[in-house]
Amino acid sequence: MKRTRNLVLVGIMGASLALSACGGSSDGSDGGGGGSKDKAGKIGVILPDTKSSVRWESADRPALKKAFDAAGVKYDIQNAEGDADKMATIADGMITDGVTVLAIVNLDSDSGAAIEAKAAKQGVKTIDYDRLTLGGSADVYISYDNSKVGALQGEGLAKCLGDKPANLIYLNGSPTDNNATLFSQGAHSVLDKVSNYKNVAEQAVPDWDNDKAVTIFEQLYTRVDGKVDGVYAANDGLAGGVISILKKNGQNGKVPVTGQDATVEGLQNILTGDQCMTIQKSATGQAGALAKAAIAMAKGDKAETTGTVKDDTGKRDVPAILLDPVAIDKSNVKAVIDSGDMKASDLCTGAYAKLCTDAGIS
Repeated sequence: MKRTRNLVLVGIMGASLALSACGGSSDGSDGGGGGSKDKAGKIGVILPDTKSSVRWESADRPALKKAFDAAGVKYDIQNAEGDADKMATIADGMITDGVTVLAIVNLDSDSGAAIEAKAAKQGVKTIDYDRLTLGGSADVYISYDNSKVGALQGEGLAKCLGDKPANLIYLNGSPTDNNATLFSQGAHSVLDKVSNYKNVAEQAVPDWDNDKAVTIFEQLYTRVDGKVDGVYAANDGLAGGVISILKKNGQNGKVPVTGQDATVEGLQNILTGDQCMTIQKSATGQAGALAKAAIAMAKGDKAETTGTVKDDTGKRDVPAILLDPVAIDKSNVKAVIDSGDMKASDLCTGAYAKLCTDAGIS
């Protein structure tokens, strides 16, 4: 997908946000905040699931909650648990309950666009968070530069492989997630230019399902008779599935694997040498950008954007706030801790304690 490139990329915006413990009721919702002196309206946020990445509940929710509490605005944060119908029901409930700004991480563009259209009819402003809703009507899109994410993954894999001949397998994210398309395109833009690299197998993983990733990668691995030298895995969850099959075949640590999200599992796999690299898309930074934009919109102001992205399906340029991703490998794992995105105590458990010490993490 072509995108406008007149973007002034902003850096991590969440330096002032630190992860706090995740609260919430048994239905996965968070509500809170008192009335603002500026009479801001109520903000609704619908997260996508708990399976595609642990970040949604362990990082995004607490960071958003802290930002909204600090601003004194009313809010409701819920999780659709991978169910598009449930997301639509949650959105209906939030609109009925009086939200004036609704942010969603769509599960697919069609269902996301339907939610945004219904919200617009009720005078509710909408935000695409992390994933662009193709054909949607969001007032603002907040994410990382996802083509750059893929390019950094490609560069990371090339760095781990060197220029020797290599057979590559690509394990892409969900085909219904526009971000996954951009990640893959970005990676291919780098790796396809290396003449010594050969794409021997490629497949997308429906719904970013980590269990399906294990099965899919094992099938691809078998199809190429185990003759693979590097794996592009779109995020840390998929990478974990890849690594489990490589371990089963005694190839973990010998075959470089990429990732994304800088999760505890991903960083631990990097420390052990089972994973080549990951991408830090600071959840606190992204949540900070969402909170700032949503609060401004709830007060009737315009969100400060940095450029636009092209929605070819909707034939429009969407005002956007795009943040800069950071490549993480064994040499700079400590940066994730230093940024406040993760506690050393969560990463450096058990057998990983010494590995953390060796990496300068204490």
